Amino acid sequence: MVTIADVAGHAGVGAGTVSRVLNDSPKVSAATKARVLASIAALDYRPSPLARALSRGRSQTVGVVVPFFTQASAIERLRGVVAAMGGVPHDLVLFNVESPGHLDEHFLSLTRRDRADGLLVMSVPPPHDHLAGLTRAGVPVVLIDASGAGVPSVVVDDVEGGRIATRHLVGLGHRRIAFLGDDPANAFGFTSSARRQQGYDEVLREAGMTPDPRLVRYGPHDRRLAAELAADLLAQPRRRRPTAIFASSDMQALGVLEAARQAGLDVPRDLSVVGFDDVELSTYAGLTTVHQPLFDSGYRGASILLEALRGAGLPAPGVHELAIHLVERSTTAECAHG
Repeated sequence: MVTIADVAGHAGVGAGTVSRVLNDSPKVSAATKARVLASIAALDYRPSPLARALSRGRSQTVGVVVPFFTQASAIERLRGVVAAMGGVPHDLVLFNVESPGHLDEHFLSLTRRDRADGLLVMSVPPPHDHLAGLTRAGVPVVLIDASGAGVPSVVVDDVEGGRIATRHLVGLGHRRIAFLGDDPANAFGFTSSARRQQGYDEVLREAGMTPDPRLVRYGPHDRRLAAELAADLLAQPRRRRPTAIFASSDMQALGVLEAARQAGLDVPRDLSVVGFDDVELSTYAGLTTVHQPLFDSGYRGASILLEALRGAGLPAPGVHELAIHLVERSTTAECAHG
């Protein structure tokens, strides 16, 4: 491979002069520039796009910090990001987060522009000091499914989503409605599940019911563990057993369906189930769920970031809220147990 040093030797100039020619610097005389260009042509030298970008303080990459990126909802958001980046001169670099320690490491390293020109952060709200450090370093940041001061965020109204799901179940005559979601004190700072539970609590109170902590279960965002939590709920005596369960994600709702099947309960005759997200798998499971535009959120977030990169500035702060709605399928029905 021909290097910049080879070109410099062939043209009889220093490597710095070749670099200035490549960057179209006015500090090189016309005669010297012509000689360097002739050497480049003769040696068929091809400058490294990455090296040129780094010399300008750019990496030509967009970083995406995403927890557990193999989860269905994360994959759908990433599909939207990839679609928005089609044809742009930036590569996509994923920074997977599987522990709170990973989160700190990524944010500290990403304050350098040679790691990423801009940053998308999904679902995990960045700690204030890390977010401030990125802003001071001039790194454009857009949050998706999370909020933070001074940066744009693409979100849905999770509280309203919890209301929509619970209102649907109350309208079907259910009174013993359980909630299954993420622990509000989770180490990652996830907040969407807690907000959905807030909407659940509000609708129960509006309907004259007091939220019952015995009908609430928390656990990691995992289908198998959700099945275990649901099995515990469904093992209660019939007079205390829930007739409906609202799960804060479709993956957890699929775990509830599995637990109901193992307990010999018919869905929806014995148990109604509502999820949240509307991932592709929920269609095949016939799951009633609250649809949020996962693909669109990734696309919108990436579009905001790319617009900032084209303008060489920081994106304007603000909240970009996307619409949600209930998708009624076959896992909910009128309460048959009074």
